[in-house]
Amino acid sequence: MSTDSWDEKLLNWLYANRMIVGGVAVLISVVTWSVELMDLVYVCPFCRTQRTVIGLLGIIILLPTMTHWISKYFAAVFAVLGLVVAAMQHFRGWVRIMNGEFEWGENWWVNSWMLSGFALFIITGLLLYIWTHRAQEAETEEAETE
Repeated sequence: MSTDSWDEKLLNWLYANRMIVGGVAVLISVVTWSVELMDLVYVCPFCRTQRTVIGLLGIIILLPTMTHWISKYFAAVFAVLGLVVAAMQHFRGWVRIMNGEFEWGENWWVNSWMLSGFALFIITGLLLYIWTHRAQEAETEEAETE
């Protein structure tokens, strides 16, 4: 019986299923771009940047060279851009909240404050996934040799 906790099991599953993780990130990007290009939501430069960064990080995860230093470097550059933009958009929402001007709106599921918060978590998670994947591979190899 395994003594791994649920979070270790989840992390191991994510590392073992790299193509699914990268594919989901690319799918999120493609679907959100499609929704905008079909004019179902308003044009938002903040959102465009965030969805593009999520897609680029997904593509990096799908590359066979994901653990190479240049892939990690580009992932960090893209992620910093996406995180700064998401943080700016999210902070603007907090300013509206503090000024009493915040509204969820009729279509609350496309509220920019909520979506930018999701983007912050997704981009950070993808970057951490890319940066820690090599360490996980080394730990797995060490455990197998023992």
